Amino acid sequence: MNQLLWLLRAKRWVQNPPSAARVKLVLGVVAACLAVVVLERIFGWPDWLAVDSLCRNP
Repeated sequence: MNQLLWLLRAKRWVQNPPSAARVKLVLGVVAACLAVVVLERIFGWPDWLAVDSLCRNP
């Protein structure tokens, strides 16, 4: 995207900032995604969710 369009979008965002509820919602979704990634790293990926598990048990 053109840099001028990014500046215009930033200007509109500064003039009409998102509400606190929307910011909390976005931050909550990001935190939930990070929690899922951390749990997957700690406990690993379950076998029943892996694609190749279907090929091993015909």
